[in-house]
Amino acid sequence: MKTKQRLADLKAMTLDQLQDELVKLKKEQFNLRFQRATGQLENTARVAEVRKDIARVRTLQRAKLAEAKA
Repeated sequence: MKTKQRLADLKAMTLDQLQDELVKLKKEQFNLRFQRATGQLENTARVAEVRKDIARVRTLQRAKLAEAKA
């Protein structure tokens, strides 16, 4: 259920908002990698969640760009 709501929120965003979201997720991914390397990461599943969220954002960006060109 959480993923469906998240996807709906992402679909409602503009390209600029998606880019901002991508930057935010990339920073979070970096921080999670750093925490894992130093042994401070508690929620290891979050790494995969962020990776999948990044893929979702990129997919939506490509779809919106293709839609705009068509």
